[in-house]
Amino acid sequence: MNAITESEFNFPGQLSVYHGKVRDVYTLKNDLVVMVASDRISAFDHVLPKGIPFKGQVLNQVATMFLDATKDIVPNWLLATPDPSVAVGLACEPIRVEMVIRGYLAGHAAREYAAGKRMICGVEMPEGLKENDRFPEPIITPASKAEEGHDEDISREEIIQKDLVPEAIYLQMENYTRALFQRGTEIAAQRGLILVDTKYEFGLLNDKVILIDEIHTPDSSRYFYSDGYHERQIKGEPQKQLSKEFVRQWLMENGFQGLEGQTMPDMPDEFVQTITDRYIELYERISGNTFVKAETSDIVNRIQSNVDNYLNKL
Repeated sequence: MNAITESEFNFPGQLSVYHGKVRDVYTLKNDLVVMVASDRISAFDHVLPKGIPFKGQVLNQVATMFLDATKDIVPNWLLATPDPSVAVGLACEPIRVEMVIRGYLAGHAAREYAAGKRMICGVEMPEGLKENDRFPEPIITPASKAEEGHDEDISREEIIQKDLVPEAIYLQMENYTRALFQRGTEIAAQRGLILVDTKYEFGLLNDKVILIDEIHTPDSSRYFYSDGYHERQIKGEPQKQLSKEFVRQWLMENGFQGLEGQTMPDMPDEFVQTITDRYIELYERISGNTFVKAETSDIVNRIQSNVDNYLNKL
């Protein structure tokens, strides 16, 4: 199976390109962007050495589904998906704060809690919780978006004090975040899943807050299986989950957490296949549809042709 790990496209009207950890964003004339979801995978803010076949397609199609399912809550950037791995949308000015919302004590929050901390991003976490317990109410734990390296935890008060975002806009982002998380929770529940935590990114278009990037994908979100959740919590067993967390766990087991002096372990082909299978499984669970694999014999030419055809019709 082939995977796309690099892209250097030249689309009609192209002005610039930004290569992110996973997505490559091409800015065009007429305030359009083409976002290519590559098959790269990142963890601990490092891109892993091998691409994951069909991962970009899964991300793009899950994000498209949820953007369509939430556009009554908040306007979003998406216009079209001319290729299974590509989205075309409106160019927005990104807001440099990432909105993270957590319904359960998992991942980063659980690691902070285990270290004895009870405050995260200015939000107090109650005593007496164990890993993967549900919070009484979802908590918002923002992160400041770094140009390079790690995003950093930040509180609402610091965001407003540092004028990273005007207070009125930040409060609007908080309201959108809670409403989006509620909608995502409801859709996941219909599919036998629990939306544990996720992140949203927003931008400004003509001074209006717009939802951008991806939402509710396995890269931006953590899902547990609802069946057996309570029993596993009572027994103190790990939760069965669909997310990227198992990749982080594998890296930690192999001595890598993105810290200075650590070496990225080599990924066996069998593990790469496991990651592909898990991404496809999440797509099928969350969408209720069978995953249809796109043609991968020449991914680059497929994308170029599909996007050119779409843009030339505008």
